[in-house]
Order: sequence, then structure tokens, then C-alpha cells
Amino acid sequence: MSAVKVASLITFCAYMSSCSSEGKREMPKCEMPTSVSVIIPSYNRCELLRRALESVQQQSHAAAEIIVVDDGSSDGTAAMIAEKYPDVICLHHTNHGVSFSRNRGVELAKSHWVAFLDSDDVWLPTKLESQIAALQESPGYHLCHTDEIWIRKGVRVNAMNKHRKRGGNIYLDCLHLCLISPSSVMLTKDLFLEQGGFDEELPACEDYDLWLRICADNEVLYLDEPLLMKYGGHDDQLSQCHWGMDRFRVKALESMLQRESLEQQLYDATKEVMLKKCQILVNGALKRDNHEVAEAYQQKIVEYS
Repeated sequence: MSAVKVASLITFCAYMSSCSSEGKREMPKCEMPTSVSVIIPSYNRCELLRRALESVQQQSHAAAEIIVVDDGSSDGTAAMIAEKYPDVICLHHTNHGVSFSRNRGVELAKSHWVAFLDSDDVWLPTKLESQIAALQESPGYHLCHTDEIWIRKGVRVNAMNKHRKRGGNIYLDCLHLCLISPSSVMLTKDLFLEQGGFDEELPACEDYDLWLRICADNEVLYLDEPLLMKYGGHDDQLSQCHWGMDRFRVKALESMLQRESLEQQLYDATKEVMLKKCQILVNGALKRDNHEVAEAYQQKIVEYS
């Protein structure tokens, strides 16, 4: 049993022991902490960041703190925040990538819950309020995510069925592609730290990797309501900056296979998906006459077959 689940059980038992034994026992009321720290990593997105910050400040459930982690921007991001948003905490460091930035933000956060927002995305006004209410109604969950509205190059697009989000035990669904958007997530700081945060060695697919680690041991709560606008199509998006995104997913899957606690059913499914992705990478490398890359992934296929 994870440390997070043990802590929840201890809290529940302590509550029940404090209840009066006289008369009819009332159902315990949820006294879940409701403070939320918002973490926004940003790199040279000064104007887009202002839009994101406005959406946080307009929340019906106010954030306890807003932490912008400026990943070495050179576009005046820090000065803009100091002038326009003096109450926002701005942590500045040299460029280390989005995973490093999110991890430093969580370390600084003081709230029970943390919520991520990418600097190019926008929350709808009731996003935090809806998630807190849902978590109060369904105690025991440590991560809640929501549906989203997709905007690609200024045009709203409908998500394909394979991107349909869901809750509960979703590890098997998450193997094929990332089904949880970072900007939709609210999770406890304890769970994030227990799982080691985002892998700072991954240039991309760091969210896919973390959600696998979390969903292998935890059910997640899902709100079937679009509570954010997710913008895509930028030239600086990670998916536009790296070829062969499955390279990073294979690394995440291989890490899962090395976890001793992974159940056999999950292990078998993880291996199957990893082998398929390796074959895709082999085929793609051969088409480009990149025999060194093809050989590397062919060796993985042999090793795990």
C-alpha cells in the first residue's frame, strides 16, 4: 500500500474514533483541504502567459498561490510579472526544460493540492471550483483531471475517439497515448512527490511517463466537462521540436517494466505496447536509412521478446 493511501486510512480512522458514540452517528463530513497552488512553467511566452494568468485570477475558487517558473526566458517575462502581477510568485532559473520547471514549482508550493497550467492554455472560470467539489464528493482520490476544448491554429477541433478521456483504473488505456493533459490536472503534492515528479531526463512525453507511474497504483477521478481550452499548433511545442516521439514513450514503458511492483497483467500489456512502438521506430528508421537507430530498437525487441 502506498504512503499516500496509508495516510488517507490513518486520517479516516482518526476521524471515526473521534465521533460520538451517543445517538445516531451522522455521516462524516468531508473536511478535505481546499487550498490549491497553481504551477505555470513558461519559456519565452510572455504574451501567452498573460492570458493564462488572467484565467487563473478569474477562477471562482481562488488559488492560494500562483507560481510561475520562468525557464530562462529572454522576452521580459520576469519584468512583466513584476509589473502586472505583483502577487504572483516568479521563480527564475536558467533553461532546463518543462519538467525541471514544474518540479521546482511543486517543491516551492505550500498547498495540499497542486494544479498545472501550461503557459499557452486557458482555464474556464469554474475549473478549480468544480474539481474541489468533485474531490469532496469522492474522497479517496488523489488526482482529478477534466475534459478540454482543443484549439489548433485558432480553430476549434473535435478530439478523436482514441483521445477520449476517462477515470478509474486507466493504466491500460494510458499505455497507447497520453490521456491526461497536464493543464487539466489537480493532484496532491504528496502523491506528486511520492512518484518522483516529472522525469527531467525526458525532453518530451514527460507527462505520459508520470501518468503511467501514478495510474499503475492509483485510480483517478475524471470530470466529463471541458474546463480548459488547450491550444496547439505552436512552433515551439515539444511535439513540434522532436522527431519520433515514441522514442520517449519507449523509455517510459521500459522504466515501467523495471518496476518490481508492477502487476503481471500490467507488465504483459506494457511489454506488448513497448514492442509495438519499438517496431514502429525500427520501420521509420529504416525508411530514413538510419540503420544505427533501427538496430538499437531491434535489440530491444529481441531483449524483451
